Amino acid sequence: MGFQEAFENLNFIAILVAALSAFFIGGIWYSLLFGKQWMKLHGFTEEQLKKTAGKVFGGSFVLAFIISFFLAMFIGPNSTGVFGLIAGFMAGAFFVAAALGITYLFERRPLVLFLLDGGYHIVTFSVMGFILGVWS
Repeated sequence: MGFQEAFENLNFIAILVAALSAFFIGGIWYSLLFGKQWMKLHGFTEEQLKKTAGKVFGGSFVLAFIISFFLAMFIGPNSTGVFGLIAGFMAGAFFVAAALGITYLFERRPLVLFLLDGGYHIVTFSVMGFILGVWS
């Protein structure tokens, strides 16, 4: 299958929902579950975060949409929820989290911060993959 065929078979509603799922997961992850610990590890205050929230959320949505779009192409049009979940998990764990791990090692960031951020991406990619696999 060529690029044009792969593009034509994409479900843009699924891609949008998968991108939005990153916000839902991030809202739970970085506020309810680990928000205070994440802010402390970075030395952020509530006021600092509020000042740039619009730019951060806008940029994050664009990037989440790009991730969702290419994850859909990676998973393919004839997928299942289980395959999407596994492919998303593999991409999150072995591409994204592993790459973050390298960066965090060189930046001498705490292991806890790597686990928080890497864990978020593993969960997010897994959920995105599942959504895309179910709606392929």
